[in-house]
Amino acid sequence: MKFKELDASQVHFSYDEKKISALRAVSSRNGIIGQPRALSALRMGMSVSTKGYNIFIIGEDGTGRHSAVRQIASQLKAQKTDLVSLYNFLNPDAPLLVLMPSPEGSRFCSLMHEVSASVQNGNLDAASKLLEGCECKDVKAFVQRAKLELTKSGINAQMFDAKLIHDGSDLITPPVVCAPDPTEAGIFGSLSGKTGFAHLDFTPGSVFSALGGFFIADMNQLLSRKGLWESIKLFAEASVFTVSSESDSNKRSVRPVVPHLPVKLILTGSDLIYDKLCETDEQFLRLFKVCAEFDFSMPASDENIAGTIAYILETAKKNGLKEVTDSGLCELLRCSSWYAEMQDELTTKLSFIGDLLHEANFFATDRIDSEAVKKALQERSFANGITEERISREIETGEMIISLEGSKTGVVNGLAVMDRGLCSFGTPAVISVSVAPGSEGIVNIEHEAGLSGEIHDKGLLILEGYLRKHYAHSFPLSIYAGICFEQSYAEVDGDSASSSELFALLSAIGELPVRQDIACTGSVNQLGDIQPVGGINEKITGFFEICCRMGLTGRQGVIIPRQNIKSLVLPDNVVKAVEERKFHIYPISTIDEGMEILTLRESGERNSKGQFPVDSANRIIEDRLKRLCGLSQRDK
Repeated sequence: MKFKELDASQVHFSYDEKKISALRAVSSRNGIIGQPRALSALRMGMSVSTKGYNIFIIGEDGTGRHSAVRQIASQLKAQKTDLVSLYNFLNPDAPLLVLMPSPEGSRFCSLMHEVSASVQNGNLDAASKLLEGCECKDVKAFVQRAKLELTKSGINAQMFDAKLIHDGSDLITPPVVCAPDPTEAGIFGSLSGKTGFAHLDFTPGSVFSALGGFFIADMNQLLSRKGLWESIKLFAEASVFTVSSESDSNKRSVRPVVPHLPVKLILTGSDLIYDKLCETDEQFLRLFKVCAEFDFSMPASDENIAGTIAYILETAKKNGLKEVTDSGLCELLRCSSWYAEMQDELTTKLSFIGDLLHEANFFATDRIDSEAVKKALQERSFANGITEERISREIETGEMIISLEGSKTGVVNGLAVMDRGLCSFGTPAVISVSVAPGSEGIVNIEHEAGLSGEIHDKGLLILEGYLRKHYAHSFPLSIYAGICFEQSYAEVDGDSASSSELFALLSAIGELPVRQDIACTGSVNQLGDIQPVGGINEKITGFFEICCRMGLTGRQGVIIPRQNIKSLVLPDNVVKAVEERKFHIYPISTIDEGMEILTLRESGERNSKGQFPVDSANRIIEDRLKRLCGLSQRDK
């Protein structure tokens, strides 16, 4: 039988050096690359001053979230505002915070310093005259009250002093303040206890540095601090907050009287956190009406390629790195597509490319070319490859039982991806199935042992649906089938092995030996259609490396979903082996196609009478299911 497999031209992927050279000549970086939707949402959200238009940014680290906020803020005009802390004569534990246009706040504080000094010296008339001369409308009520207090006995000079909390006179663009390690005191401030007067002891937190601008915090960190998220919501709702004394021995808390402060809150987090907050927090969508979602990949258009090139060249120049050649750019762009897992896309996580550029600079001799980038990748893999090496050694020595040649019944080599730090690698995973008469259906041994995730559980339930749809038309499905990942002691999740599990299940049911020199990956639906999966490059490379270690036979290869062809960004040694027909990659669209490759037997299609051809794989499997059904009913 002849099977469709990929040739070298289909598995080889690289960027054309001439095209990259031409784009390099016209490359320019005007801000964030490949995030038009997120930037549009940010521009709107950062410009609308209406209450509730705070922003939640969805996206991974390194995709330019903070840079985008700074870029847009730099295009806006600053709202020059001062914030002054004053004594509350009616409630001393609730200091007054007053907004004033710059530089009136600074001038008023200077005036109140003079008033306080006059009171300290006993010159109440001078203090009263100074207050009479104050024409600032924002503090008119306070000044009137202060003049009244001057007529009373037992006054303290510090009551009349003022503290400038925020000076906005020097701002040109709105400030952007990040809270790398947010705490209640770090954001809202604390009381020093130096004077005993709350309005003077108040030490402002970082949110006040963002007055007239934008305050950024990570949602994960806010949720990890007890009560902090509730405090943030209260501040977003009404600019209300509480500050406490720094000393544990003399604990004191005050709640300042605050106007609505012109601070826009910007939170960053994952789509999972955003969805959970939308579902469980009634206040969230009312307080954070704008969502800016940063994508993890972008189309590999000329514009985005040129923007990525500009980022690479800018990073090299800024950090004094060696010159990057056109071949080096091509390899870095290839790595960007590899990270995005798509030939026609690039990653928006430019920090990944930046880190790789620095490592390539270390290994480069004179210039950063393609060899330097490849060397950096090899060294990164080597440095993080202890687990991969240990697994390979166990397979080589026979501690991990896996066959890479011959055929077995009910046993298929699946493919898994393991992550370790910045690196990930693929490794074969032996999937075995035992079948007997019964009514239990498909039993997921991993689930019974508490080692199966929800998505993996769903994938196994789909297998039973496939058997009913494909075979059990005229008889009930009565079977016991135990499916197990052999020598696996960690949690198994995801559905990328569901096709491999189904191949092993069909092999066990029909007692059809399947090839052990072919590893499989791919998700499957109840109709038997193969669906694409992630980590395809790591899976293929990992199995290839194991085959090389055990000895290439020229027959080994992998079965992958056809949709994953456009995801292939494989190492040179894998491409070369495919070219020399020492390693094979079979793209499939259906389970029947995969079974033909694994069993070297026609799967067969139903004829007009609804019967599979005699001696076809599907006929053998269906007949066995009928026998199992008969045996199960007889046992009852």
